[in-house]
Amino acid sequence: MTIDVPQEILDALTDVDMPRLPPEAGPSATARLAGVEVPIYRAGCVVVGSGAAGLRAAVEMKRRGDDVVIVSQSAWGGTSACSGSDKQTLHTANTADQGDNYRAMARAIRSGGAMDEDTAYVEAVGSSRIMASLQFLGLPLPQDPLGGTLRYQTDHDEVGRATSCGPRTSRLMVKVLAEEALRLDVPFYNQTTAVKILTEGEGADRRVVGILAMRAGDRTQENPLGIALFVSGVIVLAAGGPGELYRDSVYPNGCFGSLGLALEAGVELVNLTESQFGIGTRREGFPWNLSGTYVQAVPHICSVDREGVEHHFLAGYYRSTQELASNIFRKGYQWPFHATRMLDFGSSLVDLAISRETAAGRRVFMDFNRNPLPVPGDLPFSLGRLDEDVRLYLGKAGADQQMPIDRLKHMNPLAIELYRRYKIDIAAEPLEFAVNNQHMNGGIMVDTWGRSNLAGCYAVGEAAGTHGVTRPGGAALNAGQVFGTRVAEHIGASGSAKRAASVSIPAAAEAGIADLLTALRAESALAVKAIRSAVQARMSEKAGIICDQESVAQALFEARKLNAEIRASGVAYGRAAEAVRGVQWRHMALASEAVLSALDFFIRNGGGSRGARAICDADGESLPLASSGPLEDYRFRRERETHRNEQIVVRLEADEIRLSTRPNRNLDENEKSFFERDWPAWLTGGIYDLDTKEHA
Repeated sequence: MTIDVPQEILDALTDVDMPRLPPEAGPSATARLAGVEVPIYRAGCVVVGSGAAGLRAAVEMKRRGDDVVIVSQSAWGGTSACSGSDKQTLHTANTADQGDNYRAMARAIRSGGAMDEDTAYVEAVGSSRIMASLQFLGLPLPQDPLGGTLRYQTDHDEVGRATSCGPRTSRLMVKVLAEEALRLDVPFYNQTTAVKILTEGEGADRRVVGILAMRAGDRTQENPLGIALFVSGVIVLAAGGPGELYRDSVYPNGCFGSLGLALEAGVELVNLTESQFGIGTRREGFPWNLSGTYVQAVPHICSVDREGVEHHFLAGYYRSTQELASNIFRKGYQWPFHATRMLDFGSSLVDLAISRETAAGRRVFMDFNRNPLPVPGDLPFSLGRLDEDVRLYLGKAGADQQMPIDRLKHMNPLAIELYRRYKIDIAAEPLEFAVNNQHMNGGIMVDTWGRSNLAGCYAVGEAAGTHGVTRPGGAALNAGQVFGTRVAEHIGASGSAKRAASVSIPAAAEAGIADLLTALRAESALAVKAIRSAVQARMSEKAGIICDQESVAQALFEARKLNAEIRASGVAYGRAAEAVRGVQWRHMALASEAVLSALDFFIRNGGGSRGARAICDADGESLPLASSGPLEDYRFRRERETHRNEQIVVRLEADEIRLSTRPNRNLDENEKSFFERDWPAWLTGGIYDLDTKEHA
């Protein structure tokens, strides 16, 4: 029996209107720097990014009496506000029945390796608090009649710690946090792109003194590029991940993140080898992840060649109709590609097959009006002939309807409604999709308070490299909220952002502006379009789910060459608006070299296949099999256990990428807190590990 959800409820959970921003405060002064009349803004802390993580940091700082402003390239235009899946997940401690063991949850979060154990525990123990606070702000997480939060199982989650408001969970999070930020009078500067972090000092004494931005609202005859200076001793980088790195991407357009920005400032990055790839609709139309109930409805998947001929290509990979259909279903909670799941006819064989079809020039479709076609020579599809885990799940869900579209409507009508909002009716026509890049698990290296190696610079959300190789679906939303709160607590305890910075204009500002003007050259032969095409094609074709040592090394050589050309010739621009993109693509080209450097380092040092990628090698120990025979071209290396215990650190020194490794930070699970012993550290601020400079 299908329960019809009233249209007004579907509308409320699908069309999420965002609040209107108030008028912006003007600059406190102007100054002529490097020949440009530059507006000067002052703040105790500048948060770069207006997604869920950045908003959480700003709200918590404002509550603690700090002077904080938010700068955003495009408010409500990032991944938090514009991305999602069938029922986008928030992964928190499961308190619906027996509660949760935080140490067990931490072990699950870090289970893929290359993740700090203390960070995983911070995310676990902080999850209950952030969920409760989001509910307090009005996030409509579903409950049972007795007040328990409804839960389900997601990828890399064997317990069922996932919950959801539907496909727009993160947008609803942004909405309630934005409304709170506006209630607290947090100033927003929209259409403001951070382009250079300013620092002073040398070595361990180096610290943040401000940030340069480019603002359409500050363009004048004396400042045609709209360069603005924000004077502040504290910044929080919360601008999301490097979504523009890949051509085949499910990120919304225009998501550049801040990895290049951070590298230029000497900030260390970590785990850049680790990303998530999975099936979804491409950014050219409506980018969206096809996890959860989209595939648990068990639709037919096919490809169409250039002549319009349809191919039942998955039948060449799986041995029976039951095996094929069951693995389509498993993509629901095994959504990210994982090399080991190509073995034993597992669910990532679906990703490999789709990737091969698109590489061959065929378009791949998901058809909700057809059940999977039978494997030749085998019985037709039947809900009664599915693997036990699949049959039990669909049985509990009551999804016994004859057609996939009816099963989907029963389990999750919002999944259908969402595409209709973008004029795609999956109830009427097949849905085109591909394997896309979806999330950067690496990023800026931070400690358990969100601090980077650069004093005064913090990172939260996808900008922070806290996730390791794998993470449970929805753990990223949790991490951004937990660390947004942690960062605010630390900044508040330091006293470094209690009032707007009153220091004189940093000497680094003039040099920074001069560097920007040198990098942007109208006469340069290097156009943004050419840089974008080169970077995205290289990353998608050489650093996607299938890699090999020779291809990655060649890609790195080409990336280094491109960055040398950018340094020598600058980036061309026509209109002032194009100058912003020029700086962002300079940063993206640098981030691409950093990712490829880390990946090349990993592979050359014997790195094997794990979450993000299969490292193909003719001498590899692992061989995927298909029903048609061994897939020798995709023989891959196994992961080395030692690599799970360390992380690759990336930094930029004098235009050269430097690489090293460091062991994961450990957590002694036998160490227990004791109230009377540990309370003084809380009372005196000892828990924050502050140094004397941060009290100044």
